[in-house]
Amino acid sequence: MIDTAGAASPRTDRDAGDSALLDVRGLSIDLVGDEQQRGLVEDVSFQVGRRRSVALIGESGCGKSLTAFALLGLLSRATRVSGGSALFEGVDLLTAAPQQLARIRGGPIGAIFQDPMTSLDPTMKVGDQIAESRRLHLGESRKTARKHAERLLDQVGIANAPERARSYPHELSGGMQQRVMIASAIACDCKLLIADEPTTALDVTIQAQILELLADLQRGLGLAVLLVTHDLGVVADFCDDIVVMYAGHVVERNSVDEAFARPRHPYTKALLGAVPEGREARAKLPTIPGRVPPAGSFPEGCRFQPRCEFAVAACGEPQREVEIEPGRHTRCGRVAHDLLQLEARGGTHDESSART
Repeated sequence: MIDTAGAASPRTDRDAGDSALLDVRGLSIDLVGDEQQRGLVEDVSFQVGRRRSVALIGESGCGKSLTAFALLGLLSRATRVSGGSALFEGVDLLTAAPQQLARIRGGPIGAIFQDPMTSLDPTMKVGDQIAESRRLHLGESRKTARKHAERLLDQVGIANAPERARSYPHELSGGMQQRVMIASAIACDCKLLIADEPTTALDVTIQAQILELLADLQRGLGLAVLLVTHDLGVVADFCDDIVVMYAGHVVERNSVDEAFARPRHPYTKALLGAVPEGREARAKLPTIPGRVPPAGSFPEGCRFQPRCEFAVAACGEPQREVEIEPGRHTRCGRVAHDLLQLEARGGTHDESSART
C-alpha cells in the first residue's frame, strides 16, 4: 500500500460532487478500418463533480487516453465512438456538432497533455498562442488578449512574464512549456481541466511543482479536474475520487481514501500492492503476472481473469458494474456475490474486502 500519511488529504465533503459537471455513461469506442475491433473501450461510466479531482488510472493500454480523447473530440480516424453519452452542462460531447465542440474545447473545457512541445505551435510565440485562444473564444482585441496572456503566465509561476511571452516554445524548459500549456488551458474561463499524463515527460522535481500548481489553480479557480495517470503517488496527493480502468473496462469507482484503504476489485488491489513506497530495502516487489491483452484478444467474462489470483470459474461469465456501497462501484461478480452472502448472514463489507 502507499503511505499517504505525509500526503495532502483529499477533500471529504461530498457537496462538491452533488451536481456532476461531467457525466459519462456507457461510453464505447471501436477500432474501424481494415482491422476492425469492437470494445477498445466498452461501457465506461463515471462522473466528475464540480470542483473535484478525479483520477483515471490503469496500466498502459487500458483505454485511459482513448476515453479522454473521445471527450475532447480528438479521436483518430481509426477509432470511433460507438455508444454512450458524455454530458457537460447539458451538452453531449460525443454527439455535439464540430462547431459547438470547438467552442467548448479550449473554453469551459481545457486540456493539457504529457508532451507540451508537441502541443505548442513551434512557429508562434507563447504569448500569442495564449492570446489567440482568448480572441477566438472571448472576442477580445489583440492588445487586451495579449495583456491577459501575460497575466496568465504570471499566474502559472513564470517569472518576467512580459518577456517570456515573446519567447518561442523551444526557448523554454520542459517545465516552463507545461506551465504555458496550463495557462492556455485555463485562459478562457475553464471549468473542467482534462490532464493526460501532464507530468510524465518531466523530472521528479518539476513534476512536484506542476502538481502543486494544478492543486493551487483548482482551489483558486474552483476547477474540476480529470487526471489521466498511472502514478498512484500522484493520485494520493492530488485526487478526490478514482476510476480504475483495465482493458477498456471500468473495474472500480471509489473515493481515493476508500480505494486505497479497501480496494474493491482485485486489479486495484494488485496495483496498490505493486507500489514500492514504504517497502524495506531490497525487498522483493510484488508484480502482476502477464500483461494487458491487446484489443481483439480480450478474454470472455472478466478481462482481468487470466491475471487474477482470486479468479474462479464464475469469472468466465459476463461481468457487470454494480454499486456495492453508496458511491462505490466494482465490475467483479465475485466481490458482489460475497457481499450479498455477507449481508444475508449479517456480516460487514470489511470482511469481504479482506477476502479479496
